[in-house]
Amino acid sequence: MDKITHEVRISHWKQVVEQCQARPEGQSAKQWLAENGISSKTYYYWLRKIRKLAYEQSASNTTFQSVGAGNAVATVATEPEAPVSFAEIPFSIGNESSSGLDSCFQPATVIKMGRASIAFSNGASPELVASITREVLNHA
Repeated sequence: MDKITHEVRISHWKQVVEQCQARPEGQSAKQWLAENGISSKTYYYWLRKIRKLAYEQSASNTTFQSVGAGNAVATVATEPEAPVSFAEIPFSIGNESSSGLDSCFQPATVIKMGRASIAFSNGASPELVASITREVLNHA
């Protein structure tokens, strides 16, 4: 099978899987497939092929989004999102130091608003500082 034929088939199979997954609540996949003239064996073959293709593409560093719910979930390639990073923020109650911060953390900058303090190290990116400041000001 040539590449174009393969891509057209996969595209059609994805549409069918997405339509089946978007079926009315309370309607089983078996009922939807019967109403649309698709055999269960064919549908689950298509679903298996789509999942296999998605898995192979994930090995090449592409991100995917799940489509549908329940036991039959299709995976569709999507554009990669910006990386997400998390940082642990120490919080202590009771015997706090005079600055309210853990003694092992030496901040480069501390912003105080009322009883709240936000401390940043030199490694904090300008985007992080701006984002946190914006959120604090929006919720103040």
